[in-house]
Parts: sequence; C-alpha cells; structure tokens
Amino acid sequence: MGKRSRQRQKNQTTGRDNRDNAGWGAGYADIVKENKLFEHYYKEQGLVPEGEFEHFMDAMREPLPATIRITGYKSHAKEILHCLKEKYFKDIQDLEIDGQKIEAPQALSWYPDEQAWHTNMSRKIIRKSPLLEKFHQFLVSETESGNISRQEAVSMIPPLLLKIEPHHKILDMCAAPGSKTAQLIEMLHSDMDVPFPEGFVIANDVDNKRCYLLVHQAKRLNSPCIMVVNHDASCIPTLQINSEGKKDILFYDRILCDVPCSGDGTMRKNIDVWKKWTTSNSLHLHGLQLRIAVRGVEQLAVGGRMVYSTCSLNPVEDEAVIAALLEKSEGALELADGSADLPGLKWMPGVTSWKLMTKEGQWYSDWSEVPTSRHTQIRPTMFPPKDPEKLASMHLERCMRILPHHQNTGGFFVAVLVKKAPMPWNKRYPKVLPLKHVMNEYTIIDGETPNKSHFLCLISVSSLISRPPPNKKMRLFGYKEDPFVFLTEEDPVFTTIQSFYDLSPDFPKLNVLTRTHEGKKRHLYMVSKELRNVLLNNSERLKVINTGVKVWSRNSDGEEFGCAFRLAQEGIYTLQPYIRSRIIAVSVEDIKVLLTQENPFLSKLEDNAHAQAKKLGMGSIVLKYIPNPDNPAEPQCPIQLCGWRGKTSIRAFVPPHLFY
Repeated sequence: MGKRSRQRQKNQTTGRDNRDNAGWGAGYADIVKENKLFEHYYKEQGLVPEGEFEHFMDAMREPLPATIRITGYKSHAKEILHCLKEKYFKDIQDLEIDGQKIEAPQALSWYPDEQAWHTNMSRKIIRKSPLLEKFHQFLVSETESGNISRQEAVSMIPPLLLKIEPHHKILDMCAAPGSKTAQLIEMLHSDMDVPFPEGFVIANDVDNKRCYLLVHQAKRLNSPCIMVVNHDASCIPTLQINSEGKKDILFYDRILCDVPCSGDGTMRKNIDVWKKWTTSNSLHLHGLQLRIAVRGVEQLAVGGRMVYSTCSLNPVEDEAVIAALLEKSEGALELADGSADLPGLKWMPGVTSWKLMTKEGQWYSDWSEVPTSRHTQIRPTMFPPKDPEKLASMHLERCMRILPHHQNTGGFFVAVLVKKAPMPWNKRYPKVLPLKHVMNEYTIIDGETPNKSHFLCLISVSSLISRPPPNKKMRLFGYKEDPFVFLTEEDPVFTTIQSFYDLSPDFPKLNVLTRTHEGKKRHLYMVSKELRNVLLNNSERLKVINTGVKVWSRNSDGEEFGCAFRLAQEGIYTLQPYIRSRIIAVSVEDIKVLLTQENPFLSKLEDNAHAQAKKLGMGSIVLKYIPNPDNPAEPQCPIQLCGWRGKTSIRAFVPPHLFY
C-alpha cells in the first residue's frame, strides 16, 4: 500500500473512535447539521424505507444516546449489573429535576443478558442531582477498573456475530481503540475457572500510537491471551506456528475486519462529518477496504467466520466491497444469514443495486458509463455485478444495515462471511509466487494497477515459505519496544518463587517472560501456551507492541522475607490456580476493611482471617473471597486481591480508584 493510502488509513479512523468511545452524558456544540449533497445522495440510493427519510434525517441531527457495556467475566459482570439495577436504576426511575421526570437507563433489547444500557442524560442534568452525580462517579470508577466500557451501541454488534468460543484463534485487523477487542477477550474467558483458554486474540492496528490505546483497553481485562501488533492490515504477515514438531501456517477461526471508513454513520456523535462529508471519501476508501478484506479472508481458516463492518451507510464501502469479495472468491466464501442471531435488533437487508456519484454531482450506474479520465478514482468493483443470476447467488440481502432512526443508534453496516474452501488464488499458487504471477494476482484481487509498494507488500506475504527459518536461539521480540524474553524452566528466579508460593507441579514455567535481556528482572509476565508458540515462531516478521499479563513484580524488601517477587494484581486470576500457599480466605467485612483502610492492623480482620494471617510470615499474600450462595445479599462473584502481610498490619495492593 502506498504512502497516501497508509496515511488515509490512519486518518479515516475518526468514525471508528467515535462509535467505540461514546461518552456518558456527552455535550454537543452548536453546529448547522445540514448537508444537501448528503441528503440528495441517500435519497437517490433508496436505502431508507419509503416515508421514513425525514425521520432518518431528524434522528441524524439528534445527539446520540450514551451507552455502556458491562465488561469483565461472567460472574463479575452479573455482580456489576445487580449493583447498577439495585443501587442506582431503581432510585433514578423516581427522580425529577426541575419538574421533569428523568428517564432511567434502558437495556439494549438485543444485547444478551442485559449487559448493555443506554441513556439520554446530559452532563447538565447529571450536575443538577447528587444521585446522578454519584451514579456518574460510580461509572467513572468502574470504567477505570475495567468493569464497564463506554461504547456506542452499534459498535457492540460485530463481536456478537462472530460467535466466539474459548478455543478460537482470533484476528482483529483494525482494532484501535479497542472496545470490540475487549469484547473478544471477554468471550474467550467465558469460563472463569480456566486461566488459559486455548484461543487468543491478535489485535492489530496500522498506527503505532493508536496501538497504545489498544494496550490500555486490553490491559484492563488482564488476559494472558492477547497480543497487540503494529502492521498495515492490507498486508499483515502470514504467521507460522509449531504443530506437533512441524511448521504450519496459522489460520484464524474468527476475524474481525472493522475497516477504516468515511464514518457518515457517526454524524450524531462526530458532528464534523456534517461539514466534511462528500462522496469522494467513499471512492478513495473502497480500494483500501477491499484489500484489507481480501487479506482477511486469505488468513481465515476454512469453516471460519469473518465479520466485515463499517460505520458508513454508503454501498460503495459496504455491499460493493462484499460483492467484489464474493465474486473473486469463486464460491470459496458465502454470506451467512445473521437474521436470528440478535433478536430485538432492527436492521435493513443489504441492497443489490446502487449508483455512484462524484462530488460534482455526476451519477454513474455502470462502469461502462465512466469516462477514461475518471478510471483512477472510480473502479469496476464499486458497481453492482451485472449478471442477475450471479447477483442473486451472492445473497447481498443477508448484509445488515442499521439505520439511526429505527432504534436511536448510530448508522452501521455489518456482513458475516463464512469460508467454505481455500481462496482460489491460494489454490493456484500455494507456495512462492513468481514475479509475473504476483503482479497478475494483485491486479486480479484489487482491480487496480499495482505500484511498487503494493508489490513489495505482497512479496512479503507470498515469500513466507521461502524465507530461512528464524534462528532457534533467538528469543527476543518486539519492534522499537523492550524485548520479550522467555524464561527457561531452570531459570534461578523460579527457585525462591516455587518454594515461597508452593507452586503446583503443573505451573507452566515456559509461559513466563520478562521484558529485559540483561540485568535484574523487574517484572514477570505470562502468556498462554498458544501465544508463546506464535511469538517464538514469528520473531522476524511480527511487530509486537505488547503481550502478556504481569504476574510478579520485584520488591526490594521481599528478599529478606524469602522471595524477591511479590504478586501483581493484574495477573492474580491467571496465577492463583497454581498457588498453594500464602492464601488467606476473607469475608465481605474483611474486604470492606482492606478497601477502606490503607494499612489496617491484623486485629481488624474477623477471627477466621486473623487466625490465618497470624500463621503466615511477612510478605506477599493472596486475599481470597469465595461467595456464599446461601447469602444472596453478599457479592456472588469470587474476589482475589493481592496483599502484603506486614509485621502487625495487612494491606491490599489495589489501584486507588477501588477505594470508593
């Protein structure tokens, strides 16, 4: 992909950021929400049902309701929901401000288990009520803790349609800022009792800086099964894994292809789009979107699902990309029918006819009408297929377009693709493609004349098998980052850790890594066995920004108590199943003491916990709460806190925002 295309991919992310980060109680500046070209274009396309266009435009001009999603793993999410409903929503239902009844938050009817909610409360209203202010503070605190995400409703749809299971290998191609990535991680960890699901998420973004937004989102979930990488999605490298002693190509079970787009579905949130919208945005992006989608389906396993999505309503970015992809696949792909997957969601079927319009207002219904002078901007793949039989066989009506006025949301497009067979060009050229074939193949795939950067991009992918194998001694990873260095089972660091925490024999030492090659190890991290496999076999082709969950940190005082490493809160749910000592069972009252007092005396604990604590020497500990199903008034989710047993006191190592 050329420099201009890369820059465009970086620039065309406003819509995605805005729908991912829909704020709670957002304010809106005064702006004229008019764009005659936009209205004319969408009236002509006929995407909005007859008689509804005015409702559609009225909805586009209204501020977007704020939405939240309860995150985290199942039992924790249930507890947060219980707290929201019992502690806040009940009281808000009866609240009046300035004589006006406040509309309580409503659950999104189509999101499973009441885990997503929306409200029209503005910041102005929130400031007028102590109850709403307290509610707002709770949301802020829980967002920082990772228990709640502020995310636009339509942005929550693609991960649900992927139907994730814990063993799935998942690629998120254009992942920043990461709200959907977080959903994918949660789905992998649907069983909290399994610290290392077999599956993983590789979350990619082209922009190095935006990758750190991704890291921030992912870190809140403390998963050992996420890796953040920095690549151009349209030529993201093919990865290798070691399978039963042999090198295999990694194919993904699920791929989320949420491409950069013009973002006209985000007008309710991103009001700049009203001024900037023009049809040329879509024409510029179509080729990039198609290249990314093609690269996605190439890396999809046969039998796997890829969800293609945009926050644009424009068929040039939506159905045109899907139709081109289906046509090139020669039957290897099919559109899945998602109509029954999200009961309660209102959506319009994909269209089978559309037209193109230039920013000057010139319309084209067919490629044959396009003058030669326009051939660089307008491509054949932007038009609907001509052959009625071929068009009908594509089932473009299975695509889903969400219109803002139907359920008070943003605009959105989503399509679910299932791979039935290898892509035809992979069948023809399964190994290294000769120069002539690579150039021809690129033209076939993209419909554009390839330039040097396109060619180099493809060569880097197609030459994978011909590359020399990486040096087996190489254990360093990263791109302008600290290295990722795996420990060996014999590493001396394990000697004291093993005895101090009485690690079980099945503790996977080989999954432990550090971020320094020389000197003292400051922090120890863990990744799943499967991600370790990916890291070890792709050091030369993968730009890794971050992976692993922190499980131990060096403590300068620790050595005198028997271990230089204290437990890290981030990794306690990963590590705790393997720890057999230094555990104190605590009650709800004990947790209240630990979270409200900074360094309470041991005697402040209830008798049971106090007795356990007295038997332990000084140093790092696990404070473990196990719910009692016979007492539903108490929290019904397990809680594990890292702590420190001092000489006469005890403390929990938790972030400050938990002290509310």
